[in-house]
Amino acid sequence: MNNPLVFIHGSGDSAGIWRLQSADLGKDYPVYAIDLPGHGERPDIFSDMVSVQDYAGAAYAIIRDELHLDQAIIGGHSLGGAVALAMALTYGSELGGLILVGTGARLRVLPAILEATLTQPVEAHRELAALAITGANRDTVMSSILRDQIEPGPTILHRDLAACDKFDCMARLAEIHLPSLIICGSADRLTPAKYSQYLHDHLQGSTLRIIPNAGHYVMREQPAAVNRAIRDWLQ
Repeated sequence: MNNPLVFIHGSGDSAGIWRLQSADLGKDYPVYAIDLPGHGERPDIFSDMVSVQDYAGAAYAIIRDELHLDQAIIGGHSLGGAVALAMALTYGSELGGLILVGTGARLRVLPAILEATLTQPVEAHRELAALAITGANRDTVMSSILRDQIEPGPTILHRDLAACDKFDCMARLAEIHLPSLIICGSADRLTPAKYSQYLHDHLQGSTLRIIPNAGHYVMREQPAAVNRAIRDWLQ
């Protein structure tokens, strides 16, 4: 497939989270990583709480009106994967495929975590990031991620996780008829591998890749393996 690739980040993140994919895959494919409204360098367009569907509409507008892309393959991590699924359900005929990384058809969030993102947003963000990384190189990966990220406003992480908590498209997966690659870290504690297995079981013709020795930020912990999985699938 030579379709353009558009990557969407997860909760509280920004486009920089995809730097290692953009640098590698961009050698052979047209690759774009976008910021959702209120993240990274993109101004906010929402004044209140936001749904995954709201973000899907905003991402679609960016891809159509700013990037002028047709039949793009949408890659999404965590919240970004939910956005990709919502886009597939709403704009499926205009997309070329899905790359779903560390995500699920339902993304419930523990009430205590949601509360912490309101009362202690900075600490909650860093604690979640620490939970999302596994292995002996945790500190190195974390430092690399923080260098590539632009910190969101204090309410953005809560807004993102609240959107995740309300997201549920389990009953609608059969409506999606797009080539789909599903990637998950074997040690993902936030969106366990069973979430990806469920997607694989219910997305017809999908491909599943479980990456060893990686957690939720699989594309930063094992970038070579993730990029290879994407290349193999595209070819």
